[in-house]
Amino acid sequence: MSSPSKEPKADHRTRVTVLVALAANLVIAVAKAVGGLLAQSPALLSEAAHSVADSMNEVFLLAALRRSRRPADARHPFGYGKERFFWSLLAAVGIFVMGGCFSFFQGFEALRGGGEEKFTGYVAGMVVLGVAFVAEGLSLLRALYQVRRQGGAAGGLRDPALRTVVAEDGTAVVGVTLAFAGMALHMVTGQVVWEASASLAIGALLVYVAFRLGRDARDQLIGEAADPEAAARIRALLEAQPEIDSVEALLTMKTGLETALVAARVDLVPGIDSEQVEEVAVRIKRSIARTVAEADQIFLDVTERSAREAEESPAATGERGGA
Repeated sequence: MSSPSKEPKADHRTRVTVLVALAANLVIAVAKAVGGLLAQSPALLSEAAHSVADSMNEVFLLAALRRSRRPADARHPFGYGKERFFWSLLAAVGIFVMGGCFSFFQGFEALRGGGEEKFTGYVAGMVVLGVAFVAEGLSLLRALYQVRRQGGAAGGLRDPALRTVVAEDGTAVVGVTLAFAGMALHMVTGQVVWEASASLAIGALLVYVAFRLGRDARDQLIGEAADPEAAARIRALLEAQPEIDSVEALLTMKTGLETALVAARVDLVPGIDSEQVEEVAVRIKRSIARTVAEADQIFLDVTERSAREAEESPAATGERGGA
């Protein structure tokens, strides 16, 4: 695993993307808050809370990028790769609590108390939302550009930090659009229900995004298996070894963004002595490490079938041949 001082190129690009999003959200959060207070707009204040939540989440993601690169030690022998998933989970909680819940609160308060916006307030709010739309859009384009550089949706979105930034920026663009529509309809009709509805819609959107991000982080934290394609390559390699009679079990678990633990229980063909068993195990581990780059922790449980079991084994009956 890489040391904290040696930042991989992909991590460096992700960090730049997160910093761009953080700068945009800090500026936008202040602008939305000022505009929301001037206009007394629940939709705009909901968007301000959304941007504050996103700003805090970017801080979490920066911590994830730095801390997940720490090398393994005696306390954490499999490294700190899962820190990335933990901080992404905290980011999802932040979106839910600070963004979603506050938006619901603003919506219900507007429905209960009505609104007294002035035309000047509307103008300020519209200007703020226009600037926010451009800034959030540029940040989203930066994130999507990096996703494309890292292999598209299948490759780039495996990174929880980058996935969170894309989700935040995409949600922000939709949220700004909803807030603009709510304020415009409120201004035209004089009915606060439009703006309150926009605030509630923003809250619902944030809760949904937080749920999806939190679910992904949960799966990775509790021990998600490696990619099926990587597991299939490992199994094929094991089954191709002439010394292996059968693969009884193959277990994998992601220990970080680019690392995985591999544990296999294999039965050897009869007649292999203890020294050969050790040599075979070392050779197989090296082959797996060369074939599957993310397999940085490999464990083999090697056994030899009894004579009676060997008589009915695939190797003895000719059902499979060695490679």
